[in-house]
Amino acid sequence: MSRLAVTPVRNDFGAELSGADLSLPADAALVREIVAAMDRYAVCFYRPGTPMSDEAQLTLGRALGPMDFTPVFKIAGRTKSRITAGLQDVANIDADDQVLKEGSRVILFRRGDRLWHSDMSFHPNRGVYSLLSAHEIPPVGGDTEFADLRAAYDALPAATKATIKDLVAVHSIWHSRAAAGFPEPTEEELASRPPTRHPLVQVHPGSGRKTIYLASHAAHIEGWPIEKGAALLKELKEFATEARFVYRHSWRLGDLVIWDNRCTMHRGTPYEDTRYRRDMRRATTREMAASA
Repeated sequence: MSRLAVTPVRNDFGAELSGADLSLPADAALVREIVAAMDRYAVCFYRPGTPMSDEAQLTLGRALGPMDFTPVFKIAGRTKSRITAGLQDVANIDADDQVLKEGSRVILFRRGDRLWHSDMSFHPNRGVYSLLSAHEIPPVGGDTEFADLRAAYDALPAATKATIKDLVAVHSIWHSRAAAGFPEPTEEELASRPPTRHPLVQVHPGSGRKTIYLASHAAHIEGWPIEKGAALLKELKEFATEARFVYRHSWRLGDLVIWDNRCTMHRGTPYEDTRYRRDMRRATTREMAASA
């Protein structure tokens, strides 16, 4: 008998998980149930009311897939972490537990999360599942929006599908950060994460459905003039983020949201990030072989 209750919140995109304690180590049967829910709904949230411990979050992440703890890029000025190794710190809080100040390179970098993106698309070994845990949330703003890239692909005109079916996009973390106002990256930052490439149209392995693979990290189309490729990517992102494809998650303290980066994009919505604390911690499972 299933221990996991899966309650859709938006047709076949977005669901709430309940009935099982995800803070405890998951056995193989429960992992299969979670993966089945993810394959159908792509974004699932668990709402225990209190934040999951870092250790429990990492344990769940490891159960859902391989994790690579090698640093994926360097931000000048961030020299130590305030959270458990293996989790990504996506908070606006420094190592001394203070809200970051305006002008901080870290806070300027984090504002890039307000652009539509897929985690780790700028890396050859892409992100698969992201598990984001809410330890502190601001009183106003800071929701997260998700776009369903499988449904968006299905809705594309046939002519567009024919145009994009064999295209490859070049992704760079520094491209998206420049678009969000991050200053010119240092040589050390640039060297820490060079661009990578991924097919624009892919088959999502869990559902067998075709999906567009988009992100603000996608800078241009391989083999196309830069301006032409950028225009196509902009057009596709605007189409894929129409309201009919979007689920907006309003956070509560302790929420854990899991999403599949291979068939979704997401973005954080604005909040007063130099006034209110927002402590979010992410575990990310990864592909272990290059996707292209």
